[in-house]
Amino acid sequence: MYRRIPFQLWLTILILSLGGCSFGNTPSAPVTLNSKYHDEQPALSGDGRWLAFISNRHGTSEVLFYDLTQKRFVSLPNLNQKGAIHESPSLSRTGRYIVYLSSPQGKPDIILYDRATKRSDILTQGYRHWVRNPQISPDGRYVVFESARRGQWDIEVMDRGVAIELDIPDGEVITP
Repeated sequence: MYRRIPFQLWLTILILSLGGCSFGNTPSAPVTLNSKYHDEQPALSGDGRWLAFISNRHGTSEVLFYDLTQKRFVSLPNLNQKGAIHESPSLSRTGRYIVYLSSPQGKPDIILYDRATKRSDILTQGYRHWVRNPQISPDGRYVVFESARRGQWDIEVMDRGVAIELDIPDGEVITP
């Protein structure tokens, strides 16, 4: 014998079974790696644990960071700038450093994010030329990118210097 369930009770059961409800244009937080949104430009850390990619899951272009071992997204404060277009992420060996392009006002800049300090720094601040396709070395010291400084696309290498903390696996000894 079936009973008629009141509409309000049915709606409550439906919402609870779906895990909540989102009203408005804001999609829910990402819970799986693949989604119905545009996920593109993947970058894998040298140790194979971390994945960074560009997504529009939250209604705007952003860099997302995913732990392949734990199968979960990792929130990184100060990684994405609001209202900016992000692209071309690259990861150092253990994913400590992330470089990517950010275009808050049309002209792209290369941003370096340090997961240890949770800081973003503009590497091309004051650089008057167009840049694209940044890549960071496994140890995090060098960033290579394409530059239109001479009116054509050339490759430039930026040395972040000897004073930076290198991205090396725990226990590895570096000899000069």
